[in-house]
Amino acid sequence: MRRALVALAMILPLGGLGLAPVPAAGAALTLDENGRREAIRVGEKSVGNETFDTEWKVKGAGADAVSVLTPFHRLVIAARHATYSGKPLKPTEPDKLLKENRDRLVLLAELHGKSESFARGYAPRLLVGDREIKPTFVQNERTAQRQDDGRYLARCVYGFPTRDINGRGPATLIVADADGRDVSRFAIDLGKMR
Repeated sequence: MRRALVALAMILPLGGLGLAPVPAAGAALTLDENGRREAIRVGEKSVGNETFDTEWKVKGAGADAVSVLTPFHRLVIAARHATYSGKPLKPTEPDKLLKENRDRLVLLAELHGKSESFARGYAPRLLVGDREIKPTFVQNERTAQRQDDGRYLARCVYGFPTRDINGRGPATLIVADADGRDVSRFAIDLGKMR
């Protein structure tokens, strides 16, 4: 009996390792083959799930939001769309998709303002630790869409060089207006994203 208890005491801690949650490795700014397969699998299984992308969405003040388009997220979306349309991804598509924004972290911002041209002069920057990173790509929506509440919604795309970003740490996207005043801020925890 004693021998059985000793054996059980040694086995239980090891068995618990398989049940413990695995900590997030952080946003992979490049994907290996296993990461690609996992992203495609997640995308294919997400077709019936409308909240599949909450991992990559960050809320700002009011209704402002930003989606972080990591390479993993990019493939999840592509696989989801392919599965939804009944056509699997072609073998060359993942490489093609990932090359489009290689070395760049893309942020899709939904910003609200008072006129249809409010976002034209917006200037984003990304704070990572004590460094301020300038974008390599900025596309502000020139004519925002009027919403039911009378405000306007602009969808903006910002790209930042990955060489300056740690995929496991926090970053802050700050968007300033044409006069240099900060108008929107997003606390992004890349450590919780894939």
